[in-house]
Amino acid sequence: MSVTLNPYLSFRDQAREAMEFYQSVLGGDLTLSTFAEFGMGDEGVEADKIMHGQLTAEHLTLMGADTPNEMPFETGTNFAVSLSGGGEDEATLRDYWEGLADGGRVVMPLERAPWGDAFGMLTDKYGVQWMVNIGQAQPEQA
Repeated sequence: MSVTLNPYLSFRDQAREAMEFYQSVLGGDLTLSTFAEFGMGDEGVEADKIMHGQLTAEHLTLMGADTPNEMPFETGTNFAVSLSGGGEDEATLRDYWEGLADGGRVVMPLERAPWGDAFGMLTDKYGVQWMVNIGQAQPEQA
């Protein structure tokens, strides 16, 4: 795997609808995972909201999710840049994390997430929101 950079859109209760719309326009394969599937969110209120959506089409990846109720949401600033890669990219992604965090504000430390990857969120010194996801190392093929 190699490191990828792509837009990550945030919504207030409309991620499923929006991501399905983008799929209807752009084509490709769409995967949607809810907060409940990862054992997160208030069961009654946020369980069915989208924790992570990913649309993969030819030459593009678009990600999106619903913003949890306890987090602020403001239309017009509802995007971030996502850096992601596999376990073999960990050193590079951690270097990027440290560089982007310098002078910025860590929103969620880069640590193990419920889905097993290392994940963190920060806002850099210019106000740009970043997400970094380090996938689990893949077993070597025999």
